[in-house]
Amino acid sequence: MPETALKRKRLSIDLSPEEHRKIKAYSVIHDKTIREYVLEAVREQIRIEEDKHLNSITTNISTVLKELWDNKKDASYDQI
Repeated sequence: MPETALKRKRLSIDLSPEEHRKIKAYSVIHDKTIREYVLEAVREQIRIEEDKHLNSITTNISTVLKELWDNKKDASYDQI
């Protein structure tokens, strides 16, 4: 489905004049609209957060698996 066919949501935020000026200046430097620049920055931050979450899970996978498999309910299967 084309992106334009998707229903969009609107996000409004209040900025100080200085914050707006900086965002506008950096968007011009990167040859982007303010919308493009902000969306790219938000998407990148979301990707970083998702990577942290995934990294946390995979780093602690043995702990996670131990908690899942080493429990009283599961102990009955140890004797089979």
